[in-house]
Amino acid sequence: MTEGPGPGGPRLAAAAKSVRHNAAMFLTLPTLLTWARIVAIPLIVGVYYLPGVTVEVKNLSATVMFIVFALTDWADGWLARRLNQTSAFGAFLDPVADKFLVCAALLILVELGRVHALVALVMIGREIAISALREWMAQIGASRSVAVHMLGKLKTSTQMVAIPFLLFDDRLFGLIDTRVWGSWLMYIAAVLTIWSMVYYLRKAIPEIRAKAR
Repeated sequence: MTEGPGPGGPRLAAAAKSVRHNAAMFLTLPTLLTWARIVAIPLIVGVYYLPGVTVEVKNLSATVMFIVFALTDWADGWLARRLNQTSAFGAFLDPVADKFLVCAALLILVELGRVHALVALVMIGREIAISALREWMAQIGASRSVAVHMLGKLKTSTQMVAIPFLLFDDRLFGLIDTRVWGSWLMYIAAVLTIWSMVYYLRKAIPEIRAKAR
């Protein structure tokens, strides 16, 4: 007499399907582009430790890599929507990869003496603080109050122009002194960093007080 599938059969099949789904979620094209931003960090750092390479070549290589990998932030979101491959994991990993890439670039620039350590500290500290605040607000069901605002987008845009300018550290097209322009843009980004943090805190405090009652 043959036996039918035991009571655990459907559960095992469902578990196997879930495992395959989760594995696929980590390996979609948009997610791989997001992972690439994290992989880029040791590559950009490593450029400055290459022996026998001129500073100019190191600067140019780091700048090109930063720009290429930074552009994947736009590409992965576009592809995820285009290919219908949006996922909760992708939504989590995307901002994490962005922050890793920017923070690593800031630390490189501090080491090279092109960004003041205090400026980098303000920017990195803000990212940690706002990430923690958003996590907290999500837990109390008030994440909308700290949704991305135009100030945050403007801060990010300014940062993403300032960083490659400072990595390049030369005259662009023989006209634009990227060290000067990059420094000014970085200071503007620092001001926007503080301004946007204050904005998010002001939006969050009433929600926190209301939940505490």
